[in-house]
Amino acid sequence: MKSRFTRRDFLAGTAGAAACAMLPRAARAQANTDRPNIIFFLIDDQRNDTLGCAGHPFVKTPVVDGLAAAGVRFRNAFVTTSICAASRATLLTGLYERTHGYTFGKPPISRRHALASYPALLRKAGYRTGFIGKFGVNLEKPAGGDARGKTTDEMFDSFSAFSGPGFKKQADGTMRHTSEICGDQAETFIQAGQDQPFCLSVSFTAVHAVDRDKTPGMGHYPWPKAMDGMYDDIEMPPPRLGDPAIFDAHPEFLKQSMNRDRFFWRWDAPEKYQANMRAYFRMLSGVDRVIGRIRRALEKNGQAGNTILIYMGDNGYYMGDRGFAGKWSHYEQSLRVPLIVYDPRLPQAQRGKVHDAISLNVDVPATILELAGVDVPAHYQGRSLVPLLRGAAVDGWRDDFFCEHLMERKEIPKWEGVRGKRYVYARYFEQQPAYEFLHDLQTDPDQLKNLVSDAGHAKILAKMRARCDELRDEYARAQ
Repeated sequence: MKSRFTRRDFLAGTAGAAACAMLPRAARAQANTDRPNIIFFLIDDQRNDTLGCAGHPFVKTPVVDGLAAAGVRFRNAFVTTSICAASRATLLTGLYERTHGYTFGKPPISRRHALASYPALLRKAGYRTGFIGKFGVNLEKPAGGDARGKTTDEMFDSFSAFSGPGFKKQADGTMRHTSEICGDQAETFIQAGQDQPFCLSVSFTAVHAVDRDKTPGMGHYPWPKAMDGMYDDIEMPPPRLGDPAIFDAHPEFLKQSMNRDRFFWRWDAPEKYQANMRAYFRMLSGVDRVIGRIRRALEKNGQAGNTILIYMGDNGYYMGDRGFAGKWSHYEQSLRVPLIVYDPRLPQAQRGKVHDAISLNVDVPATILELAGVDVPAHYQGRSLVPLLRGAAVDGWRDDFFCEHLMERKEIPKWEGVRGKRYVYARYFEQQPAYEFLHDLQTDPDQLKNLVSDAGHAKILAKMRARCDELRDEYARAQ
């Protein structure tokens, strides 16, 4: 069966760039002066290279590609902790995991941090705020209240959280894919009122696997029905870093980690790999299609010319590289994510740019607040990307960043490190003795060589160790 992706889906990817020009003159003037609407699309388990605009050879993401063609794509975007819970807490609070302290099995995000989150601050500033999809975090319970009720009531005017990828039964008994439910509810939110600016966070449960169902294809990666047949005519290429020797070179604690456990859920046999990769990409193209629906809803309501769209992944994904599945560890496939910002108000000269600056999930809250004209809290640990969007020369932009994984689970070894422009350092600090990695991205971009024992890199190793300690202690003190 051939793909159902249509020319209409492709056109949705580029139509928004001209939407402001199609508005009446008075509406265009208003769109250029009012506070902008903002929609933040967060995708689960998508690494940086799985978009057409990022050079993927066959994945179909025309709507998101259109955002990049008319916006700014950040080529070097990363998460500071590669797991959904901690990353989503960072995206709300503007803080590193070491500071906000939240991941699976940890106490909820404090009310102090929740009420300084970007949606809470925007709501106080007069924005209508909404959330749809996978929330993925717990919030401290207010005195005498319910943590998932009153705290979110202070953050969002409209809050619709649901978890788990796949299909959910509707009131009429039909089954609907969670990605399409996100689209349905986003359209309703957009149509609900135009008397104040809005910020809507749409958090897809796709393209996360259904971990409880390991049936290859639709069972493990259930796609929307509209994507039936997509990629059937494509032989999925094997993982580029799939040589068994790459896995064999790892220390035993990583060979025994959850990265390897889940490899056998998804990628260990050729037929399973083919079925799951096709299904994964169908889910991803399904998300793209829903974003196209949302763009058309904005156009229909005359809001496209004043609505900023941000697209990001919550963590990377191995897809069989290194003999691994999942994320959680220090390699590029785990930390790198897509990040695109489309602002229809930008001058033409600033559109279609690809920025090389290191950009992080911790930067997103500050960016959203500055785009909305709301003061960024002094305690935020990220930097607004707005100057980069506008083409300003930014002196002293970051040369490195701290990254970590602190979840209490023996199958996911804890680590902390620094990712710089050239060198990557990681310390798995609970091993006895601590196990370190040092990679030179200039000479070894695939991180296949560990230089910790190389005498010629002793000074670099000492420098990276010290930098890791400095940043770790700085973020720990800010708790």
